[in-house]
Amino acid sequence: MITIDNLRDYGADVDEGVKRCLDDEEFYIDLVKSVIPDERLTELEQFIAARDFEKSFEVAHALKGMYGNISITPIYEPICEITELLREKKDVDYSDLLNKAKAEKKRLDDLYNARR
Repeated sequence: MITIDNLRDYGADVDEGVKRCLDDEEFYIDLVKSVIPDERLTELEQFIAARDFEKSFEVAHALKGMYGNISITPIYEPICEITELLREKKDVDYSDLLNKAKAEKKRLDDLYNARR
């Protein structure tokens, strides 16, 4: 179940996220829930594996905005690093950052699915 308290425990910057939602906690929770079904991390991983840095950057930049706007810090931070590397079209091993982002996304999914 997604609550303000368990998002805070998860590591989200809940205070900033709620502030961006005009102090409407329910609206903030709804926005967080709306990102749960998003599958663009998988898409990002596929584009990176194909060395399509232009498409990879587009997807990473969109994810950075999505997670940043709702202050989901545990996913936002590795996605920021990926985005900046892709901005420069760096041909590096992205697996550690991708794995971190995917692990944090799984933790968020698990919060959503717990005791629903």
